[in-house]
Amino acid sequence: MLQRIQTVYLLLAAITMAGLIFVFSLWTNSAGEEVYAQDELIAFGMFLGSAAISLVSIFMFKNRKLQFVLGRLNIILNLFLLGVFVYWSLTLPGEMDISEKGIGMFLPIISIVFIVLANKAIKKDEDLVKSVDRLR
Repeated sequence: MLQRIQTVYLLLAAITMAGLIFVFSLWTNSAGEEVYAQDELIAFGMFLGSAAISLVSIFMFKNRKLQFVLGRLNIILNLFLLGVFVYWSLTLPGEMDISEKGIGMFLPIISIVFIVLANKAIKKDEDLVKSVDRLR
Protein backbone atom coordinates (compact mmCIF):
# COMPACT_ATOMS: atom_id res chain seq x y z
CA MET A 1 0.00 0.00 0.00
CA LEU A 2 2.98 2.32 -0.23
CA GLN A 3 1.90 3.29 -3.74
CA ARG A 4 -1.08 5.33 -2.50
CA ILE A 5 -1.33 9.07 -3.15
CA GLN A 6 -1.11 9.90 0.57
CA THR A 7 2.38 8.40 0.58
CA VAL A 8 3.42 10.91 -2.08
CA TYR A 9 1.92 13.79 -0.11
CA LEU A 10 3.54 12.69 3.13
CA LEU A 11 6.89 12.22 1.39
CA LEU A 12 6.64 15.72 -0.08
CA ALA A 13 5.87 17.08 3.40
CA ALA A 14 8.89 15.26 4.82
CA ILE A 15 11.15 16.56 2.04
CA THR A 16 9.83 20.08 2.61
CA MET A 17 10.49 19.95 6.33
CA ALA A 18 13.82 18.07 6.32
CA GLY A 19 15.44 19.00 3.03
CA LEU A 20 14.43 22.52 2.16
CA ILE A 21 15.43 23.95 5.54
CA PHE A 22 19.04 23.73 4.38
CA VAL A 23 18.25 25.53 1.11
CA PHE A 24 16.04 28.44 2.19
CA SER A 25 16.95 30.83 4.97
CA LEU A 26 14.51 31.72 7.74
CA TRP A 27 15.49 35.38 7.87
CA THR A 28 18.32 37.83 7.36
CA ASN A 29 19.64 39.55 10.47
CA SER A 30 20.61 43.22 10.73
CA ALA A 31 24.24 42.38 9.87
CA GLY A 32 23.13 40.97 6.50
CA GLU A 33 23.82 37.33 7.40
CA GLU A 34 21.25 34.71 6.49
CA VAL A 35 19.97 32.62 9.39
CA TYR A 36 19.05 29.02 8.58
CA ALA A 37 16.99 26.56 10.63
CA GLN A 38 20.03 24.70 11.93
CA ASP A 39 21.20 27.94 13.56
CA GLU A 40 18.07 28.07 15.74
CA LEU A 41 17.81 24.91 17.85
CA ILE A 42 14.06 25.17 18.59
CA ALA A 43 13.13 25.64 14.94
CA PHE A 44 15.52 22.92 13.79
CA GLY A 45 14.07 20.42 16.26
CA MET A 46 10.51 21.19 15.22
CA PHE A 47 11.35 20.95 11.52
CA LEU A 48 13.01 17.56 12.01
CA GLY A 49 10.22 16.39 14.32
CA SER A 50 7.64 17.20 11.69
CA ALA A 51 9.65 15.37 9.04
CA ALA A 52 10.02 12.34 11.33
CA ILE A 53 6.27 12.23 12.00
CA SER A 54 5.60 12.36 8.25
CA LEU A 55 8.03 9.51 7.59
CA VAL A 56 6.60 7.38 10.42
CA SER A 57 3.11 8.09 9.13
CA ILE A 58 4.04 6.73 5.69
CA PHE A 59 4.72 3.30 7.15
CA MET A 60 1.51 3.23 9.21
CA PHE A 61 -0.52 2.37 6.10
CA LYS A 62 -2.07 -0.70 7.74
CA ASN A 63 -3.49 1.42 10.57
CA ARG A 64 -5.26 4.26 8.76
CA LYS A 65 -6.76 5.74 11.94
CA LEU A 66 -3.31 6.11 13.51
CA GLN A 67 -1.98 7.52 10.25
CA PHE A 68 -4.78 10.11 10.28
CA VAL A 69 -4.06 11.03 13.92
CA LEU A 70 -0.35 11.40 13.19
CA GLY A 71 -1.25 13.73 10.33
CA ARG A 72 -3.31 15.89 12.66
CA LEU A 73 -0.51 15.89 15.23
CA ASN A 74 1.89 16.98 12.52
CA ILE A 75 -0.43 19.82 11.50
CA ILE A 76 -0.56 21.00 15.13
CA LEU A 77 3.26 20.87 15.33
CA ASN A 78 3.55 22.93 12.14
CA LEU A 79 1.02 25.48 13.41
CA PHE A 80 3.03 25.75 16.63
CA LEU A 81 6.19 26.29 14.54
CA LEU A 82 4.41 29.04 12.61
CA GLY A 83 3.41 30.60 15.91
CA VAL A 84 7.04 30.58 17.04
CA PHE A 85 8.06 32.31 13.80
CA VAL A 86 5.34 34.93 14.19
CA TYR A 87 6.42 35.54 17.78
CA TRP A 88 10.06 35.89 16.75
CA SER A 89 9.26 38.27 13.92
CA LEU A 90 6.89 40.45 16.00
CA THR A 91 9.07 40.86 19.09
CA LEU A 92 10.55 44.23 19.85
CA PRO A 93 13.53 45.17 17.67
CA GLY A 94 15.98 45.03 20.58
CA GLU A 95 15.03 41.48 21.54
CA MET A 96 15.39 39.67 18.20
CA ASP A 97 17.62 40.47 15.28
CA ILE A 98 15.30 39.89 12.30
CA SER A 99 15.49 42.50 9.57
CA GLU A 100 14.16 40.61 6.55
CA LYS A 101 12.06 37.45 6.53
CA GLY A 102 13.09 34.57 4.31
CA ILE A 103 11.17 31.90 2.43
CA GLY A 104 12.07 29.34 5.10
CA MET A 105 9.46 30.82 7.45
CA PHE A 106 6.73 29.71 5.03
CA LEU A 107 7.84 26.08 4.73
CA PRO A 108 5.44 24.92 7.48
CA ILE A 109 2.52 26.29 5.44
CA ILE A 110 3.56 24.19 2.45
CA SER A 111 3.92 21.17 4.71
CA ILE A 112 0.46 21.75 6.21
CA VAL A 113 -1.05 21.79 2.72
CA PHE A 114 0.59 18.46 1.85
CA ILE A 115 -0.49 16.89 5.15
CA VAL A 116 -4.09 18.07 4.71
CA LEU A 117 -4.14 16.54 1.22
CA ALA A 118 -2.73 13.30 2.65
CA ASN A 119 -5.37 13.27 5.40
CA LYS A 120 -8.09 13.74 2.79
CA ALA A 121 -6.77 10.72 0.88
CA ILE A 122 -6.54 8.66 4.08
CA LYS A 123 -10.13 9.57 4.96
CA LYS A 124 -11.22 8.63 1.45
CA ASP A 125 -9.53 5.21 1.79
CA GLU A 126 -11.12 4.67 5.20
CA ASP A 127 -14.57 5.52 3.83
CA LEU A 128 -14.03 3.14 0.92
CA VAL A 129 -13.09 0.29 3.26
CA LYS A 130 -16.12 1.00 5.46
CA SER A 131 -18.47 0.97 2.47
CA VAL A 132 -17.07 -2.36 1.27
CA ASP A 133 -17.47 -3.80 4.79
CA ARG A 134 -21.15 -2.80 4.76
CA LEU A 135 -21.73 -4.85 1.61
CA ARG A 136 -20.47 -8.07 3.22
